[in-house]
Amino acid sequence: MDLLHELTLSMIKYYQGDPKRIQHFIKVHSFARLIGIGEKLDADTLFVLEAAALTHDIGIKPAKAKFNSSGGKFQEQEGPAPARKMLTELGFDENVIDRVCYLIAHHHTYTDINGMDYQILVEADFIVNLYEDSLPKKSVQTALERIFRTETGKCLCKTVFDI
Repeated sequence: MDLLHELTLSMIKYYQGDPKRIQHFIKVHSFARLIGIGEKLDADTLFVLEAAALTHDIGIKPAKAKFNSSGGKFQEQEGPAPARKMLTELGFDENVIDRVCYLIAHHHTYTDINGMDYQILVEADFIVNLYEDSLPKKSVQTALERIFRTETGKCLCKTVFDI
């Protein structure tokens, strides 16, 4: 059984009827994988990154139910519990679950980024959000300067947005 395949299907089911959320995490996963491979992550770190990219916004549903908001801080607060449940049920190792939950709990926190998996998740999410939110090139340029650290992420951002 391919765990990432099973996780992808589980997340699609989790967001059943919400194609916008499904499309979002699929795109973030794709960019995260591209950046991770481009940055030559080891297999274990890439695996954690991919699992985190697929589940990074799992907290939106409980945040909306509890706070009537999908704000980043609420996502970070509410995301780890359903992610831990899903990852455990699918048979992920505890150390992977712990790191993925940490990344979910911090993916809207852009200070004290520790680890390439964290940095790349933030960059991939930014590439997708900048597009989905139709932000102007000035915002893209600001994000590029303030957020992006990996050469692959910078290159992708510049290419996607023609900067």
